[in-house]
Amino acid sequence: MTPFNPNLIATLPPPVMEARRWVEGTVFEADRPLINVSQAAPVDPPPDEMRQAMADAVLRQSEVHLYGPVLGLPALRSELAFNMTRHYGGAVGAENIAITSGCNQAFCAAIATLAAPGDEVILPTPWYFNHKMWLDMGGINAVALSTGPDLVPDADAADAMITSRTRAIVLVSPNNPTGVEYAPSVVAAFRDLARRRGIALIIDETYRDFHSRPGAPHEVFVDPDWHDTVIHLYSFSKSYRLTGHRVGAIATSPQRLAEVEKFLDTVTICPAQLGQYAALWGLRNLDNWLGVEREKILARAAAMRAGFAPLTDQGWQLMGCGAYFAYLQHPFDMPSDALARALVDQSAILALPGTMFTPSGDAAGATQMRVAFANIDETGIAEVQKRLAGFRP
Repeated sequence: MTPFNPNLIATLPPPVMEARRWVEGTVFEADRPLINVSQAAPVDPPPDEMRQAMADAVLRQSEVHLYGPVLGLPALRSELAFNMTRHYGGAVGAENIAITSGCNQAFCAAIATLAAPGDEVILPTPWYFNHKMWLDMGGINAVALSTGPDLVPDADAADAMITSRTRAIVLVSPNNPTGVEYAPSVVAAFRDLARRRGIALIIDETYRDFHSRPGAPHEVFVDPDWHDTVIHLYSFSKSYRLTGHRVGAIATSPQRLAEVEKFLDTVTICPAQLGQYAALWGLRNLDNWLGVEREKILARAAAMRAGFAPLTDQGWQLMGCGAYFAYLQHPFDMPSDALARALVDQSAILALPGTMFTPSGDAAGATQMRVAFANIDETGIAEVQKRLAGFRP
């Protein structure tokens, strides 16, 4: 047989796809259908007005069907820079922005500019599994930074883990998988640490638009030299329901974008044009709509917190709750990967175990579960809580 890349072979299968295989061929009772809380992605299409704008672009703008600039549409880069400047304060220019084929690609591009095989990147745990997978594929060592019971990483603990091979620290806030939002002081501490130690701070804010606090989530961009240390990632997928169109973004220095351009040109040549036109239209027209969507998500998080008391009485713990996610600690004498399968069979709930977000053998991951509640309403959340309360191993 022809050879395989050993790094790819050693990389775990995509967790969401793995979880879907657990329900293949299973017939669920009509009065107890499967509740799928495994994937953090909108299931509804973009709003009608956006879809109409996309249809008009397909019919009337021939450039939608052609190659575009590798770093993205100039108008979208400018509009996102304006949006970020307005949202965060400080100064972000179009020359700091590249559009990518989803936020995962933005992360891959950032790492491609930073690290080579054998280098190290610090990932707080629980980590976002696609970040870990990309590092594994590239032969880059993911150094796990435990966040403890509050799920908030500590900059001093990270400082002790930095070696001559460390190239970056990654923060995700609001966090996937935990839902926890990092305070501005936490982000600033990691920025200061990264700058002092000469490494990059990658901040993934895919769920920025569902942050619970008003105003800017941090003050990183107020620093006029932010781009000497910070690499910022963003996604249009969750905000405008554009998951299938794969539109993300990276903000960094123009010098790093010159290297990003090499990566993007080799992988996709350019981001898909139609999704970019949709994102541009959304930035210009959907502020009020997005505000309503944010309130819906915040209401679901509030429902998760408000209805959790009966589970607490049974030994469950709500460790984190925000954006699309609730992160739970279960009370059972069984690892969370076994519990996840049992919940499918006995409770018709498809959720992801903490073992998918932590290093192999991690004791904390074995006690934890992620529930992605963004696609179920308050009634659905109450039903999930009822089924969890009724579960017996």
